Amino acid sequence: MPGEVTDFIQDFHATNVPWDARGAPERGATLTRILVRISRGALQEAHLESILQGICECLVSELPVAIASVILLDQANTHFIQEVYAGEMTASPLAADGYWPVSRGLAGRCVRSGKPQLVTDVSLDPDYVAGNSRARSEYLVPIRHGHRLHGVLNLESERTDFFTDETTAVFDAVADLVAGAIHFARMAGELQQANRRLEELSMIDGLTGIGNRRRFDRQLQEEWARMARQRRPLALLVIDADMFKALNDACGHLYGDECLRELARLCAGFAVERMGLAARFGGEELVLLLPGHDLVAATQVAENLRAAVASRGLLHPQSPVANHVTVSVGVAAWVPDIARPPERLIACADRALYAAKLEGRNRVQAQAEE
Repeated sequence: MPGEVTDFIQDFHATNVPWDARGAPERGATLTRILVRISRGALQEAHLESILQGICECLVSELPVAIASVILLDQANTHFIQEVYAGEMTASPLAADGYWPVSRGLAGRCVRSGKPQLVTDVSLDPDYVAGNSRARSEYLVPIRHGHRLHGVLNLESERTDFFTDETTAVFDAVADLVAGAIHFARMAGELQQANRRLEELSMIDGLTGIGNRRRFDRQLQEEWARMARQRRPLALLVIDADMFKALNDACGHLYGDECLRELARLCAGFAVERMGLAARFGGEELVLLLPGHDLVAATQVAENLRAAVASRGLLHPQSPVANHVTVSVGVAAWVPDIARPPERLIACADRALYAAKLEGRNRVQAQAEE
């Protein structure tokens, strides 16, 4: 951030000429230059805190301002939660105990009134909370975008005559720029969150609520590479609901869907306990991806899962295997070779599943790497 702030204010050339010694044209040019630079920086900088820090640094570096700060509100507008500042701040309500309600201080009064607060002599105002012992006057502006109040722009000067109509008009404009920057930054953050949520939803199977094929394919690639680096085994269980079409034909698709959801819940429980992934592979086939499990350990997990499904006693009147829903499970596991494709693990587990079906279903078959 220091480098970003330096870039933000690099076009400024502070002068040693006192503010009151400058002619009106020079003061006007300075204020205009500040406003232009802040506008440009607010548009170019990507990070909100860098924008706010840069704005405060600009104001302090060029003007007789002891403190420039942006004080941000919580969502409910009942407390201040963050203060970004430049200048010599010797004390801050947030720094003291982290609790700053809007009932306190001139900043709080600015929020409560919704209007700018100009105090030409802070020693005479009972609401003033000292931030710098040399401050003599203070100007605060609500930072508002539309109907949303984001916080307060706070400026404190060692002079009692600095906050004129000319300077306060510029600070009002700066507050508008800050409001826009905050608004767009929060919109960008909300958009990022929405995109992340959409990405998450795109990885979830709509019927079962567990991962879908896309999620499985991605995680298989990631775990294959990770286990190869760590030289640890990766196991895959392919689980098939026995005679599922017959179940749908006999009991209807709604009942079949509920049975599939129950199988998915069981698989998800096994996955969570073992830091793995449960996903719907397609149709009535589910998969369990288990990092760190060798063939023996994965086979035991498969047996436990098969038994758990049987113990649920989900009615299956058309199954030749049992009068309840059962599953067949194919298991494959080995230490991945990064030079070989992870799809080999799927093919191996598929062959094991096929063998389990040939042997009568409701059983587990494991197959080692060929």
